[in-house]
Amino acid sequence: MDQADAIDAFTALAHPTRLEAFRLLVRIGPKGLPALEVSRRLGTKPSTLSGHLSILKRAGVLTATRHQREIHYSANLASVNALVQFLIADCCGGQIENCAEIVALPDLTDPLQS
Repeated sequence: MDQADAIDAFTALAHPTRLEAFRLLVRIGPKGLPALEVSRRLGTKPSTLSGHLSILKRAGVLTATRHQREIHYSANLASVNALVQFLIADCCGGQIENCAEIVALPDLTDPLQS
């Protein structure tokens, strides 16, 4: 991932509703959710959410597939991985052992972490 793509991703994520939608879809994993289900879970109007999901898709952090009449969204995990790698590429001057706290995954079962 280059700097321009990273800036696009960060810009797309820099909105409360978009960040919530993205985090929800990351938690769901590769199977994703239909747009109406994302809307229901976030308590957001479908018409409002549609624009937010489109912005996330254009930035490359979500993918969208059509299943009959509905659009199914999922996190683009390859893009998320590339974004994380972009962020930590120069961590600790290449001494990854010094970056253990940065690369450690949070305990996703702890509700205070989310």
